[in-house]
Amino acid sequence: MPEFKIGPVVLGGLFWEAVLALGILALFLVLVWVAHLLLNRVAKRLTRRLRNRLGERLVGAVSGPVLLLILLQGIFLAATAVSVLDPFRSLLSALWSVAVIAFVALVITRSLREVLAWYTRYVVPRGKGPLDRKLVGPLRRFLTLSIYLLAALLILDQLDISITPLIAGLGIGGLAVALALQPTLSNFFAGTYLVSDNVISPGDFIELENGLRGYVTEVGWRSTRLRTPFNNLVVIPNSRLADSILTNYYGPTMEIGVMVEAGVSYESDLAHVERVTLEVAQEVIQELPEAQKDFEPWFGFERFGDSNIDFWVWVQAKDRIGSFKVKTELMKGLHKRFIQEGIEINYPVRKLVFPEGDGAKPSPAARAKANGARTTRQRRKTSPPA
Repeated sequence: MPEFKIGPVVLGGLFWEAVLALGILALFLVLVWVAHLLLNRVAKRLTRRLRNRLGERLVGAVSGPVLLLILLQGIFLAATAVSVLDPFRSLLSALWSVAVIAFVALVITRSLREVLAWYTRYVVPRGKGPLDRKLVGPLRRFLTLSIYLLAALLILDQLDISITPLIAGLGIGGLAVALALQPTLSNFFAGTYLVSDNVISPGDFIELENGLRGYVTEVGWRSTRLRTPFNNLVVIPNSRLADSILTNYYGPTMEIGVMVEAGVSYESDLAHVERVTLEVAQEVIQELPEAQKDFEPWFGFERFGDSNIDFWVWVQAKDRIGSFKVKTELMKGLHKRFIQEGIEINYPVRKLVFPEGDGAKPSPAARAKANGARTTRQRRKTSPPA
């Protein structure tokens, strides 16, 4: 550049380079101010007009790093305009690449954090999301660590540091850690499945295939805790719970069926038995608050038994605790009504038949057994039914 002399002061090329650098820096300062105004305006518009809480969170998360990145871009361009810094141009380029990678990683992690926070606050309470609240924290930490690790590898590559041995070492070390932590990782992923798939939730009453049953008090990442009906705490590893066949008495709804099985004498009028049983079931449904009011009772004869014609009656309770009360009152009502209606529930009866006309005579033990059975039948017919 030409030189200009003002009195004793000589304005050479370095002066104009400094002026150019200051002009570039001032221009980018103006751009930072304009970007700040635009981002604030966008955030306010998203908040007031569109009521977009997620958009507001994202703008607030990325505005700071974006403004800082614009300012750093201005400083870098201003530095390239000064010829004195030419020997350091490659270093400045590498530093600029490092800054861009770091800021991109920062923007992604902050945006991810705000999205997950919005999801936890507004989506999970409505029950519309596929992820449970407990999954959000570990997922955020895992994704943040992965992004920062990838950014660190890219930064080392920009600084001409070979990352191939590091990647190989991380692979071997990760394999060793995975083998050492296999039980823990198995329980962790099983817990992720239990929580994300909504198999069980705290407060549910479950029963495992081995007969263990109880109320779920907590579903952790390593184990699940059950409170048994005897008020004991049972800790089950999530891997075993995920592989087990379990029954959730609180899913898909709280209502639970209640079935009472009984039998009546062969001399009974079966149509009358059905009518009386359904009447008792209807009375229990109407009187008990634990019974499901809009459920019509079911009745059916099951089989011709040894002493009775077996039948069953089916009603529905509002929950598992109420099913015990419903079943008890239904059995009491059937027993009382059968006595009033003269419907007999037989004791077990066995009939012995001996061949006649072939000259064979029963032994004294057989005759005594037959007489005892005959006396028992007579006594049971005269005694009231149970």
